[in-house]
Amino acid sequence: MENHQPSPLPWSLAVLQKVGSKRDMDLALAKIRDRFRFAHLTFLVVRSANRTDSYPFCCTTYPDEWTSLYLRNNYFEIDPVIELSRTGFLMLDWSNLDRRSSRIRDFFAQANSFNIGRHGATLPIRGPGGERSLFSATSNLPRLEWRQLRIASNHNIQILSHYLHEKVLSLTELRESSNYRTLSRREQECLQLLAQGLVPKRIAPRLHISESAVRLYLGSARRKLNAATIYQAIGRASFLELIWT
Repeated sequence: MENHQPSPLPWSLAVLQKVGSKRDMDLALAKIRDRFRFAHLTFLVVRSANRTDSYPFCCTTYPDEWTSLYLRNNYFEIDPVIELSRTGFLMLDWSNLDRRSSRIRDFFAQANSFNIGRHGATLPIRGPGGERSLFSATSNLPRLEWRQLRIASNHNIQILSHYLHEKVLSLTELRESSNYRTLSRREQECLQLLAQGLVPKRIAPRLHISESAVRLYLGSARRKLNAATIYQAIGRASFLELIWT
């Protein structure tokens, strides 16, 4: 999880922090896409906690023509990526999607005609109120370079996706207000260093505590923030300005 290369994450979170409208979100997503060297980025709220309608919010850098066609033909019903919101928890590379159906193959062929990206990956996000979102990144890089970019970006994308989830649901009022328990100084420190790319083994000597203590502090921070994963805890803590990445 350690990364000694300059990270685009702090810059991206700073961009998102300034977002105050749907239009601002679209522009911010385009800037972040370019910073990470992706072809496109999409963030879709599949289900919110306080509304019954499906897909209440979407921001994307896809061409408007493809987005309009997708909505007009209700491709939500056949897009295999959407199924991730119901069953998935881990990031999925699109190369692992089942494309045996002719409908699915035609769907991706049509998407490719709009140059949305030859490769892609999607991360499902689940919130404490039952809300669900999907964050997708695509690329036109050669397969090996795409794999290297995806692996190198994994830590940052995990945090970024959960921060986006918090930002979008707050901006659009799609989440009921939540109260989180206050983090201790040690919990904040451990979460802060983890967000910066250090693993517990490296955090321990930095804070002069044991590795097991680090893991205990991270676990208690995650529970206090009502997060399902440690990445969700980092994203939420960053959004609440409890830590800085």
